[in-house]
Amino acid sequence: MSDRIPRGPVRSRPPDRYRRAVRLDETQAQARLLTHDHGVLCTVHPQRGPDAVPVAYAVDGDHLAVPVDTVKPKSSLQLQRRRNLELDPRASLLIEHWDAADWSQLWWVRTELRWIENGDGRVAALTARLAERYPQYAERPFAEVLVFRIVGRAGWAATPQ
Repeated sequence: MSDRIPRGPVRSRPPDRYRRAVRLDETQAQARLLTHDHGVLCTVHPQRGPDAVPVAYAVDGDHLAVPVDTVKPKSSLQLQRRRNLELDPRASLLIEHWDAADWSQLWWVRTELRWIENGDGRVAALTARLAERYPQYAERPFAEVLVFRIVGRAGWAATPQ
């Protein structure tokens, strides 16, 4: 018997098509952010940490809006994400593309955000963008529109596109 410790299976190198993965620059990340239609907003809960929820959003320049709408059923319009932002204005929006059959098509973009409590005069323009982007929002059924300043973008893609 050998005293050698088994190290697990020998891993082969990934196929060439997966070695071309690229880090997206801010322009590429912004382009994907503008064309994608939903994401996961992450705020910081004071006890449990990251608090993630799927959201619709719209972008206008370096600002992003997430509506608190009356279209989808809710037990209350006093949402935890708003309470989290009152305590810590940092947030992130994650968008991604998944293809179970072809992993060469995978990509993600994470947008770093800072909540602007009073909307900084951006609410009207962002509300209009939301109404243009989503037919369900044509009549602007918003209890509130959360406005964020975009402070950073990062992204990754399995292959250059």
